[in-house]
Amino acid sequence: MANNSRGPLLTMFAVLFTVLAISNFSKPFHLDPNAGFVFFGMKTNGLANAILGPAFGLMLIFYAAGIWRMRRWVMLIADAYALYVILNLLLFSIRSAASRNQASAGFMLVYIAIAVGVSSGSAILLYRRRAELA
Repeated sequence: MANNSRGPLLTMFAVLFTVLAISNFSKPFHLDPNAGFVFFGMKTNGLANAILGPAFGLMLIFYAAGIWRMRRWVMLIADAYALYVILNLLLFSIRSAASRNQASAGFMLVYIAIAVGVSSGSAILLYRRRAELA
């Protein structure tokens, strides 16, 4: 029998994915050329940024809604997104290694830990609670 209680951690993940979705929806409107959406390690701009940012924002809204409503189908999004985040960070790190300075290394390590922790952590938690998903 499904238990629709998310608990505090899944609730926090749903809220975080909603905030990230809002950020992605806003990508095409940033005036800063360095604020583009990063897709498979490459920063986008122009039409690609205008399409990919909102597309991922929409996917993250579905992800957050699936967590919020404790739906079984959200596990597919969780797994795909966790894999995408790891691959995206790895490719971005490889492609931008030469242009990054030492001062930003600490920031990147914290960013990577949070990004992988939230994306993979939510997937793992959903997997552990799969019997409670409707």
